Amino acid sequence: MTSFKKISCVCLLLLSFLASSAQELMVSSPDKKLNVKLTLTDGKLFYEVNFAGIQMLEKSPLGLKGTKVDLSAGLDFVSQQSRSIDETYSEAKIKKSTVRYQANELTCKFATANKKELQVIFRVSNNNIAFRYHIPQVGEPANFMVEKELSGFNFPAATTTFLTSQASPMIGWMKTKPSYEEEYIADQPMGTASKYGVGYTFPGLFHLGNKGWVLISETGVNSLYCGSKLSEGNKDGLYQIAFPEMGENNGLGSAKPAMSLPGYTPWRTITVGNDLKPIVETTIPFDVVEPQYQASKNYSFGRSTWSWLLWQDNSINFDDQKKFVDLSSAMGYEFVLVDNWWDARIGKEKIEALAEYAKGKNVGVCLWYNSNGFWNDAPQTPKNKMNSASARKKEMAWMQSIGIKGIKVDFFGGDKQETMKLYEDILSDANIYGLSVIFHGCTLPRGWERMYPNFVGSEAVLASENLIFTQAANDNEAYNSSLHPFIRNAVGAMDFGPVLLNKLHNKENNGGKIRKTTESFQLATAILFQTPVQNFGITPNNLTDMPAHVIDFMKNVPTTWDETIFLDGYPGKFVVLARRHQDTWYIAAINAEKTEKEIDIALPMLTNKSLQVYSDGTNREPQLNKLLLNSTNHIKMKLLTDGGTVLIGK
Repeated sequence: MTSFKKISCVCLLLLSFLASSAQELMVSSPDKKLNVKLTLTDGKLFYEVNFAGIQMLEKSPLGLKGTKVDLSAGLDFVSQQSRSIDETYSEAKIKKSTVRYQANELTCKFATANKKELQVIFRVSNNNIAFRYHIPQVGEPANFMVEKELSGFNFPAATTTFLTSQASPMIGWMKTKPSYEEEYIADQPMGTASKYGVGYTFPGLFHLGNKGWVLISETGVNSLYCGSKLSEGNKDGLYQIAFPEMGENNGLGSAKPAMSLPGYTPWRTITVGNDLKPIVETTIPFDVVEPQYQASKNYSFGRSTWSWLLWQDNSINFDDQKKFVDLSSAMGYEFVLVDNWWDARIGKEKIEALAEYAKGKNVGVCLWYNSNGFWNDAPQTPKNKMNSASARKKEMAWMQSIGIKGIKVDFFGGDKQETMKLYEDILSDANIYGLSVIFHGCTLPRGWERMYPNFVGSEAVLASENLIFTQAANDNEAYNSSLHPFIRNAVGAMDFGPVLLNKLHNKENNGGKIRKTTESFQLATAILFQTPVQNFGITPNNLTDMPAHVIDFMKNVPTTWDETIFLDGYPGKFVVLARRHQDTWYIAAINAEKTEKEIDIALPMLTNKSLQVYSDGTNREPQLNKLLLNSTNHIKMKLLTDGGTVLIGK
């Protein structure tokens, strides 16, 4: 990971007096299209956002309330400072391997009558805003107990929402919610009550009609703050930052964060555009964070097989795991994931033998763990191994000694600061022992790809296991898949577990839930869904029951990307996305609508190039053709209902 910075400080006089009771400050993006205006009115702080002359966020509140100090009212302006930022960094685990981040930053200092200070920091890049608070230590105390964050997002009338409800704590299977696996509802009116009445999980997408789009999220969350969410919205369009529920983590820890001083809150992020291109391509979650520690080794990423998805718990035995090691080897994959109960059903001695066997096949073994503790009743083991420092380090030392490559840790209990500390502790300790980490049954990653070098990805979505559990998930697979590039996967790596090639979701491919999407659709999800380690849903029988070109595609598909370009789509309807790995472009398209679509796509990066076209035949069976893209740069794609297409060219 490299980082090169060029930062210049510029003190600009941006302060103007609008009236005796109001003051205004402005900061704009480098291209001048995106503008943030801060207003201090009668001691209270607000901001609004304009893009290309159109108001995207109306007057929205700012400020923090502490248990003893109120930094949301009675504020006086003290000073302001501006600077420009020009930074280039490399990060292999996100949608674009090298990013140049250019932004203008405005830091405003305010104070209360008793001299307590609040600094508000806004960074504005082209199409993106990030803001946070800094609280200096002024006398005593040396800490700040946050009672409420007033930060809000006030949308214009007629805005519609694409949101997923936050679940109440300690409900659902074995009291494992919130597991961040709720459904998204598309184009819903503002002010509609969430499913559980406790707000919405980040990120949230908002459609401002013909004005454009806004994506709201947060980044830079670590053990020094809690993870937040969006409050219930009101019909006037105001959504605010809300803290976790008291019952999360079975009541362990405070629902409200505590800061040592001087201290910073996480960044709240706002991505805006008159179309969806800036939403899908944004890198703001990573632009404003920094690595928390050095990598202990050069971590590798890639493809993995995973018996549990289709073969379920009964596959957690030595012989079946060898079959999936063999499958990974046959596919040229880097990893195999051994899921829950391995300690009881295989045992450590046989896991050591499995790791040695896999090493001989050039396959790395990753192991599943339960995060518990006591915050839910999920019985799967190993448990009580990741929740305490001594047990965790002992377990990780054993894994390192036998060559285990990574861990998947499941069943977390919420977003409290206590839980954020657990995430960070697991990551930090795992780095000491050279282990990469995937989180499952967990919260949204918040800039963690750049903050933690051994972090791989998080589930935090209604993922592929639900295709095994319910027919409804299969009936809605195309709809849900068409949402993720615009919302969940736009802000962080998503451990979905894509590409299920069995037509029937069971071990023998002869029963269970029925897949409604085509094989070409499934191949497209390997590109649409971004995470640096893909735990694919393929099984040994696919080597013989799938056409050779399907298996060849799966043998060669990459999991890391140098560039991502949004081409066309609408969340819940269809999506066309291009990703580049080295000098090869992969273009993936899926159709979630109930009618066939024909779309015209421009591909200037592949002019006069020969393309491989993976698509659906009229019988919905997968086919492979070749096409020469002529000098017009355009190609017409026919997308069947629940179907997909993949183009490959270089």
